[in-house]
This record gives sequence, C-alpha cells and structure tokens, in this order.
Amino acid sequence: MEHGATLLRDVVVYLAAAVVLVPLFVRFKLGAVLGYLAAGILIGPAVLGLVGNAEQTLQFAEFGIVLLLFVIGLELQPSRLWALRRDIFGLGLLQVLLCGLALTGLLLVMTSLTWQAALVVGLPLGLSSTALVMQLLAERQMAATPFGERSFAMLLFQDLAIVPLLTIVAALSRAPVANPEPGWLMAAKTLAALAFLVAVGRFVLPRAFRMIGSLGAREAFVAAALLSVLGSALLMASLGLSMALGAFVAGVMLAESPYRHALETDIEPFRGLMLGLFFIAIGMSLDLSVVAANWGLLIGLVIGVMAVKTAVIAVLARRFGTDWRRAVEMGLLLAQGGEFGFVLFSEAERGLLISHSAAQLFGAVVTCSMALTPLLFRLTARYIERPEDLGSRDGPETADGEGRIGHVVLVGSGRVGQVIAQMLRARGQPITAIDLDAELIDVTARFGNQVFWGDGTRLDILRTAGIDRASALVFAIDGQWDPKLVVEPIKAEWPDLPIIARAYDRTHAIALRQAGLDHVTRETLESAVAMGRDVLETLGTPVTIIDAIEAEYRRRDIERLDLQILSGDMMTGADTIIRGALDFNTLDPASLGEIPPA
Repeated sequence: MEHGATLLRDVVVYLAAAVVLVPLFVRFKLGAVLGYLAAGILIGPAVLGLVGNAEQTLQFAEFGIVLLLFVIGLELQPSRLWALRRDIFGLGLLQVLLCGLALTGLLLVMTSLTWQAALVVGLPLGLSSTALVMQLLAERQMAATPFGERSFAMLLFQDLAIVPLLTIVAALSRAPVANPEPGWLMAAKTLAALAFLVAVGRFVLPRAFRMIGSLGAREAFVAAALLSVLGSALLMASLGLSMALGAFVAGVMLAESPYRHALETDIEPFRGLMLGLFFIAIGMSLDLSVVAANWGLLIGLVIGVMAVKTAVIAVLARRFGTDWRRAVEMGLLLAQGGEFGFVLFSEAERGLLISHSAAQLFGAVVTCSMALTPLLFRLTARYIERPEDLGSRDGPETADGEGRIGHVVLVGSGRVGQVIAQMLRARGQPITAIDLDAELIDVTARFGNQVFWGDGTRLDILRTAGIDRASALVFAIDGQWDPKLVVEPIKAEWPDLPIIARAYDRTHAIALRQAGLDHVTRETLESAVAMGRDVLETLGTPVTIIDAIEAEYRRRDIERLDLQILSGDMMTGADTIIRGALDFNTLDPASLGEIPPA
C-alpha cells in the first residue's frame, strides 16, 4: 500500500510539473520539449528532489521512443522506405562514422581519455535524439517534407547502428566476461529477429486485427495494438538489441494494412504521454553537482560536440543534394547527443572503460545539448530558413499516395461510397477511404482499391487520415447518424472544409442541413425519380411531359424542404405535395396548375 501511495504521488508530481511548465514554455514559443526538460530538472534530485530514481524512470520512459518509432513506421510505407535507401545507408552510414570519429578526436584533445575510452564515448555522442528531432519536426509540420525525411533517414540508420556500437564496446571492454558472445552471433540474432518480425507483421498481425475489428471491440483493438508494439520491443530487448528498432519494423509491416489509421490513432495518446515522461526523465538525470564541478569542461564539450556534428552533417547533407541553408539547419537539428548515449555510456562504465563520474559528465553533455537544440532550431528557422525552402525538393522522391495535399476523405465504402470513389478516380483525385466493415474492406481490396479500417465519425481518426490536408470530406455511410455529434465538432475544428453528406431520408436531410451542411443528398431520391420516369415511359407518356413532371416535382420538393428546415416542422409545406393531375399542355412551368384527372 505504501509503494502504491508513493507511485501515485510521483505520477501526480510528473503531471503537475508538465501541466505547469509545458504550456508556459509553449506560450513563450520555446517549445514543448524544452518545457518537459525543465520540468524534469525542477522536480529531480538536483533541485527540489520531489521524485528520485531518475534512472528507473528513464528506463520506463524509453517506451515513449518505442511507441514513437512504431508510429513513424506506420507512416513510412515500404515504397517510401525504398525511396529513402540512399539516404539511410549512404548518408546515415557516413554520418555515424564521420561524426563518431571526429568526436573521438575531439575527446582525445580535450580530455585525458585513452583512445579506447574516447572511441566508446565519441561514437555514442555521434548519435542524435530520435525522440527530440521527430518531436520538433512534428511541431513544425516538417516530418513529411524532404527535409524531414532526410533527417529521419539518418536517425533510422543510427538505430540500426546500436548493435555494432554495442559490439565495439564489448570488444574493448576491460571487465572479465565469462563466455563472451561473438559479434557475428549478435548480428545473426539481429537478422533472425528482424526476419521473424517481418513475417509476423506481414502475415499474422493483419489477420488478427481483422478478426478483432470485425467484432467491434475497441478496447480489445487498443490492447492488440499495444501488444504488437511491446511484443516486438520485448523480442529485440531479450536479444540485447534496440527495442525501438523492433517497434519500427512492426510499424513498417503494418503501414500498408487497412488498420493503419486506427492503430496510429489508438497508440498516439500513449506515445504523447510516454514521450513527455521520457524528456522529464532526461531532465531529472542531469546531475548539477557534476555540472558545477566541471562546468568549464562541460561547456567546452557541449560547444565542441554540437559544432563538430553541425559541420559534418551540413557538409554531408550538401554533398547529398541539400542546399546550404537547409544543410546547416539539418546540422543544427541533429547536433545534440541521443538517448541511446546513456545506454552506451552505462555499458562503457560496466566494461571499466570510463569511470562513473565520466559517465555522468557525458550524460550531462547529452542532456545540455538536447536542451539547447529547440532554441537553436528556432533561431535557425528565424534567421536562416527562407519560406520558399520548406517545399523545396532537396531530398528523395516521395511515393504518391493518399497523404498528398488535395485528397478527399471518403467515410463509408459501401454501395454509395464505391460509386463516388470510381467517379473521383476517373478525375485522378487521390482518396483516403475509411470504413468499419472488415469484410467489405477485404472485398474492396480484391478489386485493387484500399480502404482503411476505422470509425470515420471520430475526430482523431479523421485527423490521422489527413483531414488537415484534405480538400473535401464525404460522408457516404448508411443509416441515420446524429449530425450534432459528428458534423458540429468537425465544423468547429475545420470550418472551411467542404463536407458532402449522404442522408438516410428526408428527416435526416433536414437535420444535416440544420447542422450547417449545404451539400446533402438523399440516398433514395435519384433512384426513385429514375423509377418514376421508367413507369411513366412504360405507360406511353411523352418524354417532354416526363421532363416537365420531374422538374415540377423537384421544384415543389425543394420548396417544401426549405420551409421544413426553416420551421423545424415536418408538416410545413404539405400543400405543395402533388395530389392530382397537372396540366402540361403549355409546358410552361409558370402556368402549371392542378386540374381534375382525365
């Protein structure tokens, strides 16, 4: 009971610090990440001491990075990943090697470390923070730009480099190890684990999500989503590998699944909370006593590390086709140390390569560089970046798809939705279709069309489907749904977005129009009019008379509908209903009037 009370108190402290400081930092345009770091420093052992054991908190909060990499994998389809191959294995490899070796040389000059110790510290300092960089890119909506994709390519290779870096630390270790594991065996385990994750993500998970989705059990779907993320992370962790890498592979394998948007939507709240906790834990881990005792060396190391990484990354990015302005900005964005540095510093300490105080000092270098990055990135955006640079294609070609600006979000892919989709495709219009019927999604896929699983009446699902970039939203779902619960929140969030809706009947059409929709189509109106024309034609009625009857019916129907919308009374305009024969001899709509039947 006492442990539970302590845990509850710590959670309250974390949340209170985040609620107070993060909005304050955002208000002064310093960024949410810096607010989390400041909250961690404030409540940590170095200042107020409200919570302790920063290392344990950091281990738990690393699941935020795991969830982040899973979400990134969901957004990065294999076709886009293939388009990034040159940046991942070319630019990424050169960045890790050159930054790591340059920083090793810097440490040999500035410290008294041996070359072995300098190497096992310099290589980790060459890595950047995936969590921090992707958060900053997301805040500025740059993650999907060529600039963001090139930055992510380097971060992805850094995650792949964790295995060889751990191998290097183990090879240089001075601690006696019984039955040490050779590097080739670790590499073989890595490849086997990745192959297993690819197979499970490709063949098992989509079928499992289809079964759960068809039952409509949302809680079970959320649990299955978390299980897929944490299960892949556990597999990699059990082999001593990067948990985040396993989650990323699982996400990529599900990127072309129809359950992609629903998975991303359900994981997103957990990702946001855990990532915030991660940055708080980073702030808590800053040992101010080490900073005070070595402040001169610390400042020199922070400046040296960030300057070296900025210069190396900027030159490499320029060599790979990025213009100088964006190359410098990319260098500053990736200039900080990364979260995996803490892991590798601990391994180096365990291998008797560096002392505990040295590990704390280099951990402080990473923390301080992470704290400075949001400020530098903001200054860069103000003084270096030009507005027209944001859309410049200085990176790999991205695959065309539903995320393109100007796409139509189509909610409902049944009888009506499929017709609408074909007409839009005939125009070459990109579509993101959403439906809750898992069986319908499978049938649609057989005809070469992709429909994503999810409830399109939920704001979070629509946001994940890219409603912010959509040119129109179409509701083609069957049945009578409440526009107050669906349309009004959407209109409040995206007031300028055109919304076209299918109405179940006249009553539903009136409710939709009263909710502010101008484009409402009653699902049976056109088919009923067409059948009425067929009946009249079968009875030998001239086509000119049939056209006049249709025009008169539509005029009266629209007039009555407008009166009903204004009054809210279904009986309003009842006198406009056609109850007898009309005189169509003159074919002049102005002279139409009721006459007794012939």
